[in-house]
Amino acid sequence: MAADPIEAIEPICEIDDFVTVSAAALKKMRALMDEEGPGPHFLRIWVSGGGCAGFQYGFCFEQASEPGDRIIEKSGVRVVIDPLSLPYLASVTIDYRDDLKGARFIVKNPNARTTCGCGNSFSP
Repeated sequence: MAADPIEAIEPICEIDDFVTVSAAALKKMRALMDEEGPGPHFLRIWVSGGGCAGFQYGFCFEQASEPGDRIIEKSGVRVVIDPLSLPYLASVTIDYRDDLKGARFIVKNPNARTTCGCGNSFSP
């Protein structure tokens, strides 16, 4: 059985020992933040109901955080997670790939019992 390609990514940086982000994902996050223009930028990651497995991940850029958000910073990238999503995102690994399936962030979640075939949704 082939090794999981996300497991083999080097180097990986820990963001506040809560979220792990691959070098490729960190590079893409910085590039996207630069495209957003000047000002503070936060990469918000959240979990919402939906998708074929029950829950799905969401990503967007915001210029401010909300009360209760957990703000995690590494190498100039600030990740924001709301309190409801926090338990679902504990110990996740975020990677970025641009291949035949398209350009996308990939979340490897050790808390997920099952994931859908495309990897965009999960059940806890």
